[in-house]
Amino acid sequence: MIDLKTKYAGLTLRNPLIAGSSGLTNNPERNREFEKAGVGAIVLKSLFEEQIEMQSSTLMKESDYPEASDYLHEYVKVNQVNEYLELIKKTKELCTIPIIASINCYKADNWIDFARQIELAGADALELNVFYLETGLTHDYYKMQTTYVNIVRKVKETVRIPVILKIGKNFANIPAIVNTIKVNGADGVVLFNRYYQPDIDINTMQIVSGNVFSNHSDLSDTLRWTGIVAGKIPGISIASSTGIHDWEDVIKCLLAGASAVQLTSALYTHGSEIISQILTCIEEWMHQSRFKTVDEFRGKLNFTNISDPSRYERAQFMKYFSNRD
Repeated sequence: MIDLKTKYAGLTLRNPLIAGSSGLTNNPERNREFEKAGVGAIVLKSLFEEQIEMQSSTLMKESDYPEASDYLHEYVKVNQVNEYLELIKKTKELCTIPIIASINCYKADNWIDFARQIELAGADALELNVFYLETGLTHDYYKMQTTYVNIVRKVKETVRIPVILKIGKNFANIPAIVNTIKVNGADGVVLFNRYYQPDIDINTMQIVSGNVFSNHSDLSDTLRWTGIVAGKIPGISIASSTGIHDWEDVIKCLLAGASAVQLTSALYTHGSEIISQILTCIEEWMHQSRFKTVDEFRGKLNFTNISDPSRYERAQFMKYFSNRD
């Protein structure tokens, strides 16, 4: 009997597949369909503080009363937050699997305020979708790291539910930042954020939106850092994300050491039908490989468990091509 159960950030999931945060998870009824399709957990669409600010600014521009700006901002904020809390409550009413809320803020106080309300609404865990794109020539790397640490520490002091940090690839030392947030209380980490992709239209000579979905070529970085982090920092759950499109990608992430994987682009591209296909293929692979549980092979190929860890660390092609004609 194949058992796909896994532990992720203190939660018990019936299998490692998580519907990642996106517009697809912004609807309670659709979330129920994802559960029926077989996912082990759902991350709700992020509550973006920036979106609240933008909507407030739009209303203020349309208003003939500048003195009403504070009222309009507070109105929009309360309305957006209440809508998000209702999303949590209604999804929890319809689903039995773990429901993970997600927030993205840039003001320190709002991380705390939103987190407190989200826990009261019934979320099973909280994913902090943190991303700062620093372009300043005098940027202080340690100041940014301190910002991440302070967010995690303050949120953990505020809520009792598991707290997961979703980070990008823009760190000079990813294992170091993961270890730091683990020490400061994070229960899990998501590798990685996928953020806005710019492109250039050479006909109009304008900056335009690039491909919003990930592809298989994105998986390599995800595997590299999943394997390294899982091997070097035991005790923190990892959800691999970005570049995962089929059952083989899922197994690769689990072998590298992931506790779970998040699917987003694959759900947009193939629909919820792909969930059962992935689960069936994983079970068949486990049967053929004579594994009864996910724990039997999880991390089998992480940084610590392989004979040549340099396969994860190698950054240049020289050694690869030197062995070929």
